[in-house]
Amino acid sequence: MDYNFDNERPIYVQLVEKLRVQIVSGSLKQGQKIPSVRELALTARVNPNTMQKALAELEIEGLVYTERTNGKYITQNKQLIEKVKKQLAQEKIKNYLEDMKSIGISYEEAAKYLQELQDK
Repeated sequence: MDYNFDNERPIYVQLVEKLRVQIVSGSLKQGQKIPSVRELALTARVNPNTMQKALAELEIEGLVYTERTNGKYITQNKQLIEKVKKQLAQEKIKNYLEDMKSIGISYEEAAKYLQELQDK
């Protein structure tokens, strides 16, 4: 995964977002053991404490869990993953529609443009 960070928001928040997308997209599989905090931090080129903070946030959300002495794993809760996926999709759709509205395109026109793109 490409780990390019912007300076506008905390890096751990951006890591949470990127890891969340990997989970809901299936890039990180349900029940999969994830690499150690140090390995993930090296891959993302961040401080291990920053990666730990991101993983702790995902654990609070229930997307990641820890097995004592065995490491961290992706949840096997399909319903939770689908719920998070739907929330992410709704957020992206809302942003898209707001962007379209800002340039004078109605909901109906935006939907039409999406349909035209899909038909191509």
